[in-house]
Amino acid sequence: MEPIMVEREWEERVTAAWATMDDFPQDEQGGQAFRARIGALADELPDGHPFALFERACAWDSTGRSDRAEPLYRQALERGLDGYKGRRARIQLASSLRNIGRAEEGVALLEPELTAPSDELDDAVRCVLALCLSSLGRDREGLSLVTEALAAHLPRYQRSMANYARLLRDPSEGNSPTNG
Repeated sequence: MEPIMVEREWEERVTAAWATMDDFPQDEQGGQAFRARIGALADELPDGHPFALFERACAWDSTGRSDRAEPLYRQALERGLDGYKGRRARIQLASSLRNIGRAEEGVALLEPELTAPSDELDDAVRCVLALCLSSLGRDREGLSLVTEALAAHLPRYQRSMANYARLLRDPSEGNSPTNG
């Protein structure tokens, strides 16, 4: 599949628009205004372009309308959104699914991401997956994921925290891990 491209200048304008999100009132009127700003940028791309669909989905999602974002994320992925933005779309789609009461679909979407090539989104995958698991009453598994993610950022105790995370997933594996 050929990579999907947009001009760098368009991406920079989208990034600049997102940087203004907090300038909009946190109400429906502010949400409409922000979505219109992102929509105007999306309209510059051909109809059905995966980047345009993704940005519209993000705008709906970020203004509290996960129900409107969900089909747009799916369309963006179906139309070939891949790579970094594709991974972001899967993370955000899983979060939206959780928000609209379909956490099990979010889990199914993110579990394969645990073994995907590593990048800066790994912790976001684990965090959203943990939230989905918690929504399903699987708190120990969720806590295991966030403990595992956090362990990599600690100045000490990485091995202990990784062991604790493993024990949360499978308590039959042993007792207290060694400190380290």
